[in-house]
Amino acid sequence: MPLPIAFLLPLFFLLAATAPSSRAADADAAPAVPQPRGFYINCGADKEVQVGSIKWVPDAGFIAVGNASAVNKPAILPVLATLRHFPDATARKYCYTVPAVKGSRYLVRTTYFYGGFDGGAEPPVFDQIVDGTLWSAVNTADSARRGMSTYFEMVAQAQGKSMSVCLARRPDTRSSPFISALELVDLEDSMYNTTDFDKYVLSTVTRSAMGAQGEIISYPDDQYNRYWAPFTDGNPTTESHSPIAPADFWNLPPARALKGAITTSRGKKLTVQWPPLELPFASYYVALYFQDPRTASPYSWRVFDISMNGKDFFRGLNASAAGVMVYSNTIQLAGKTEILLTPNGTCPVGPLINAAEIYQIVPVGGRTATSDVGAMEDLARSLKNPPPDWAGDPCLPRQNSWTGVGCSDDSPVRVLSLDLKNRGLSGSLPDSIGNLTGMNTISLSGNKLSGPIPDFSSTQTLTALHLDGNQFSGAINPSLGNLTNLKELFLNNNNLSGLIPPSLKTKPGLVMRTEGNKLQ
Repeated sequence: MPLPIAFLLPLFFLLAATAPSSRAADADAAPAVPQPRGFYINCGADKEVQVGSIKWVPDAGFIAVGNASAVNKPAILPVLATLRHFPDATARKYCYTVPAVKGSRYLVRTTYFYGGFDGGAEPPVFDQIVDGTLWSAVNTADSARRGMSTYFEMVAQAQGKSMSVCLARRPDTRSSPFISALELVDLEDSMYNTTDFDKYVLSTVTRSAMGAQGEIISYPDDQYNRYWAPFTDGNPTTESHSPIAPADFWNLPPARALKGAITTSRGKKLTVQWPPLELPFASYYVALYFQDPRTASPYSWRVFDISMNGKDFFRGLNASAAGVMVYSNTIQLAGKTEILLTPNGTCPVGPLINAAEIYQIVPVGGRTATSDVGAMEDLARSLKNPPPDWAGDPCLPRQNSWTGVGCSDDSPVRVLSLDLKNRGLSGSLPDSIGNLTGMNTISLSGNKLSGPIPDFSSTQTLTALHLDGNQFSGAINPSLGNLTNLKELFLNNNNLSGLIPPSLKTKPGLVMRTEGNKLQ
């Protein structure tokens, strides 16, 4: 289960929403750079827009619900000029579905710019969900007051052929949840690969380029479009004069993020308060990057010990000109965090640090059985007007399961019941509905469903099937007579024809209704 929402802290940078950065403007004039792999979705837009080297596409192909709206603010970034909002308070969640490769790792980024689109004085607070995992609350009130945008990041692994990113109302949500942009960026398999992504996701706290000043470092410097924020404190800074090869570092940090460093003089300890905020008590993934800025030589060595909050992190690190990264896969932190670098007694220069990343480790919120997910997705596609929240994981998070869908407490989670009676549904039932082998009850009475009744022979746990008051046609599927636990079969008031299977007529304990058809 995910941590309580108050402790899910995807800390964010505030991005100016008034004009493109100078770096984006430079990119427009520079030769074209290949677009980073992934999807860059401009929510609420009706046409593509190019920002630097990245082409942003409209969101219409990724979501079927919500309303597009323009943000009436002068000279804002094109990606922030539109948004999609979700006024339907009956839906349990509103989901984008983005193609993915099962088992691949992705950087997921959501961006929010309120801009008073709904005429309100303050943006709503709501939740965001990735697949079945409750990620965080989205509260952009502080940035909205300053005319800024807010972004959140997560590193996660695709569990199927798509990933869903959803918004959901909370009890304190007062108006429509909204989103400005969504990114799903392909990462290499080697990146962050010490984390078991079958069990956890990494929610970004911060990513810093030490000793750097000015703008955030991102694409094209970082080919994965990660954001590296400049970080300085009262310590001296230095700049590297050695060539830096990102491929020499685990996680492939951009050379520009390693160009600067925070340091101190020979023989002194280097203390860095980082990240520059208090952390909730939780488990974190921390990666620290080091590179000696001097020209490589037999004498260009600097050795020191690393500790965090008084506990050993790494001893005897040699930060050579080639560079090195050290990490903790799981470290518990709380409150203010202090990194202490203690030099070796014979080291000719002081310690330094070039870059750092920290992520909160969030347990995955369970899994719904793959076969059940596939069958429910097929059903959603077969219905012409499914409920608006029928996207993303059918069962998870539990408070945001699909309307009318009941699920188990098992692992993996199973779909147990379907109750969508009298909802005006049209369409048909796919053959794959028979793959819902944990199903106990199906109630689809009083709709406008048509076509044949599919084969239910694999749903041996089914006790009640209510299909009355629809437009089903053809013969009664004989597989229904082989369901050993079936107690109620309501097929009345359809367009069925032919013979009632003998196995149903003689089935003990079965309550069957077939009137209003052309059956014999």
